[in-house]
Amino acid sequence: MARRMPMIWTGLQANVPLQEAGRVSPKELSLSRANRSVRLFDHVVERLAAGQQPDAQMLRETGYLMRTTAVYGSGKFGAADRAMIAGRPALSAPFQAEMLSVWLTRTFTVDLVEHLARARGGDAAVPLREDLRRGLGVGNSTGLGMAPFLVRHPVLLNNWMMAREDARVRAQASADEMTLAGFRATLAAAVQNATDWQSAHPIQQAKLTDLRDGLDRLGRFVAEGWDVSAPQPWDTLWHWGQTHLPLEAQEALLAAMLEPHGPLIDGLGQCMQADEEAQFGIDGAMTVAALRGILQAYYDWAIHTDYSDPAQCARFWYISEEKLEPRLGERFEEEGASRELPLDTGRQAAALWQALQDEGEDTPLARFLLTRPEHRLMVRRVQATARHPFAEIRDNLIAANMLPIDLLRCKLAFFGATRFDPRSDRWVRINLFQGAPYPNDLNPGDAP
Repeated sequence: MARRMPMIWTGLQANVPLQEAGRVSPKELSLSRANRSVRLFDHVVERLAAGQQPDAQMLRETGYLMRTTAVYGSGKFGAADRAMIAGRPALSAPFQAEMLSVWLTRTFTVDLVEHLARARGGDAAVPLREDLRRGLGVGNSTGLGMAPFLVRHPVLLNNWMMAREDARVRAQASADEMTLAGFRATLAAAVQNATDWQSAHPIQQAKLTDLRDGLDRLGRFVAEGWDVSAPQPWDTLWHWGQTHLPLEAQEALLAAMLEPHGPLIDGLGQCMQADEEAQFGIDGAMTVAALRGILQAYYDWAIHTDYSDPAQCARFWYISEEKLEPRLGERFEEEGASRELPLDTGRQAAALWQALQDEGEDTPLARFLLTRPEHRLMVRRVQATARHPFAEIRDNLIAANMLPIDLLRCKLAFFGATRFDPRSDRWVRINLFQGAPYPNDLNPGDAP
């Protein structure tokens, strides 16, 4: 009698192919889907089966054999809720379970091509060469579904940015040889990444030109003009970069400065989670005058925008009926604005500002909200922003000139994404874990 499949596997087997219509159990931490980069995948299998290594240039150009089209967690489709794993030290930081699943997908992909090569070529088959194996990551296709996350989780966004903006590297009084060597190695890797990075999108092509030119300028300064023996050399380097480098290269410089300082900054990762429910109560005793002051200090970019101008309210965010994911509509060309999601934080801030003009300065917000409850959401955000200065995206998210890919790239950067390649202004391809070790490369006490 054949052994029965475990119930958990049969449930996954039945539900995962259904995609959005399927459900998983609370025992699953993460659910992801992936598909092959068909031409490259087949090329690698064919070459390995014949006892040959695949074309190195082809591997560099694409950078992955498989790309994920979705990586879900935190209760999506019935998976384990965030609260179930937040107390585990290894999974307490945001998205640890999801990123672990992507890293393991990378290993599985290499195992799969080598298995298929052995099945096809038998004893003639060879494994993938170590350097080629290390150069592979996992591709990812990300669309608009990721963008609203940054608006809906302002405290978490603040904590991510605060960890990144912490100036302890720049505050170092000196730079030792080991750290300098690590910085130069990271800078060389950034140059190689920029060289291999290709994009068909005109906006990204211009950014790539800026990045390559900026890295070349940075390399010359590091080799010839940077006095590493002077006090606070990292601060000096950063100020030089702000003055002489385009924005793309400034971001690369910041990453390269952080990378060799692991012992100094790794602990900041524990600061990147957020208990948002505990921090989102409304202080009803705050006066109208105090709230106006916060709006002026943190929302000046929003409260003076004319949202009656069609260009300033040209778009609206909504949930698609087919995939139940966020989408972006054109307000004056498409139907659906009546189901708009409240992601127009700038317009809401401006409406709150106008509503407060008719209130006395000493009026408590509790009294104001009793008669104007439609402003509760924005009052809560404004008060939270006063405590969390990086909580708000300071841009009009419904303007005609807003580029959703900027929001996607912001979030993806915190996942270690490279090879950012917009396919339009609304979805992007990236590479994850390229150059990272595999599980069998890790030794106790020697994990990077």
